[in-house]
Amino acid sequence: MASERQVSRMIKQGFLSSDPALSFNLPSSTTPPQMKMVSNNGRSNRSLNNLSPPYTTTPVYPDHQNQTLFQIMSEEQNHQSKISKIMKEFEDLNCYGRGDVRLTVIGKDGHTRISMDVHKRVLLEKSGFFRDTLRGRDQGVVMQSVEISDCDDVEVYLETLVLMYSHDLKRRLMDEDVSRVLAFLKVSADIMFETGIESCLECLEAIPWSEDEEEKVVTQLSQLQLCDLAAEVLQRVSSEPSTSTRADDIFLRLLSGVMQAKDDKARREMRTLISRFFRENSSDHSNRLDVSKDSLYSLCHRCLSSLILCLSEVTGIDDCRVDRGVLMAQVAQEAENMRWIVDILIDRKIGDEFVKLWADQKELALLHSRIPTMYRHEISKITAQLCIAIGRGHILVPKDSRFSLLSTWLEALYEDFAWMTRSSRSVDKKLVEDGLSQTILTLPLLQQQTILLTWFDRFLSKGDDCPDIQKAFEVWWRRAFIRQYAAEQDSSHLQITVCDHPD
Repeated sequence: MASERQVSRMIKQGFLSSDPALSFNLPSSTTPPQMKMVSNNGRSNRSLNNLSPPYTTTPVYPDHQNQTLFQIMSEEQNHQSKISKIMKEFEDLNCYGRGDVRLTVIGKDGHTRISMDVHKRVLLEKSGFFRDTLRGRDQGVVMQSVEISDCDDVEVYLETLVLMYSHDLKRRLMDEDVSRVLAFLKVSADIMFETGIESCLECLEAIPWSEDEEEKVVTQLSQLQLCDLAAEVLQRVSSEPSTSTRADDIFLRLLSGVMQAKDDKARREMRTLISRFFRENSSDHSNRLDVSKDSLYSLCHRCLSSLILCLSEVTGIDDCRVDRGVLMAQVAQEAENMRWIVDILIDRKIGDEFVKLWADQKELALLHSRIPTMYRHEISKITAQLCIAIGRGHILVPKDSRFSLLSTWLEALYEDFAWMTRSSRSVDKKLVEDGLSQTILTLPLLQQQTILLTWFDRFLSKGDDCPDIQKAFEVWWRRAFIRQYAAEQDSSHLQITVCDHPD
């Protein structure tokens, strides 16, 4: 009732027409746009045609009962402004004079209704839909009336009809955004406006898309089923089957390029970007792009060779001739590259083989011990990284591999711990200590004892320069001397008796 009173006041004030034809209607059902034809002939219709305006429109009545009079007026004015703009364009493009088809476009809500006089020759020439519908229906007819109902967007339908009169559709669409072009494309497909479809597709192929727009384009083109016509547009987001087979080579090239980069800032940025690619790829199981395990491990071997070469050069020349800055940069970059690849291996749950590979690097560990800590501590971060992953259960390897890892690299980790934690903000001291503790506690009790007693002596002499793994020491002590879980023989005997059951 409140809405009706507001409309009544608008009619009295002259904002809306009181023509009964513009009264409220029930919303139409959600069906595809429908077309209804009424052919008028006779003398009276000629007079009516001469007196009728080029176009007529009904006001847009809101569906919400709580809208204010100002909101209703604002929507109506906005609607009329858009229609006026469309009709002004139609007048500029129309070179055929008075129309001979009264075309009425009705919105899906049943309220919005726009009529305009268009030309049958244009409809027949431009639209396959109108060719099939109107051909052969002009015998003795002065004015044909066509209604298109249940339209999603009346203004877009109307504007698409006006586009039929344009002589340069591509130029006309240049100022439109992606959403608007998609709307024109949908209507063009509905009425089989071939030139409109081609021009919209040409426009979509050329203009940039945002990620949201890209999803809309792909979705709508697949819904419209334009097949070969849309193939060129979709080349921007789809690849030939052969591209997916080259994914491993592409990823390997990207990884190698980052590892060999000269600019530190660019290397960090691209490393972050590619790492995100891997995370996104691992979370999307349907994604075809991936890099093989063999390729990743080939990069690991390349890094190991480079580290051995760098450390060999350091130990093979006099200190006075060594540029310490250059040496530190080379070792740090190779170690950083190695940690990056190991992160990828851990994230993809294929880092188990690297634990054994790193544990077997006896030559590298020996070279490591011969150079100053300030040059080598970046290498010990790799050991810390593996201990954290093992301690969290992200890498599952046999106890022999775990013990071999610590046998080869634990002494180096102790020596470099102070430098490693104080010179880099990226190293979390507590995280390393917890990871090392958990790794040690996964070993057999006697191996725990050997490692922790050695640590005990070192901690007493080094203090904070040594990892604080007192919690692991406490757990070992309780296991060894308090709880003492003894392996007891199972004295129970399971007996199974088999007998025949009489029928």
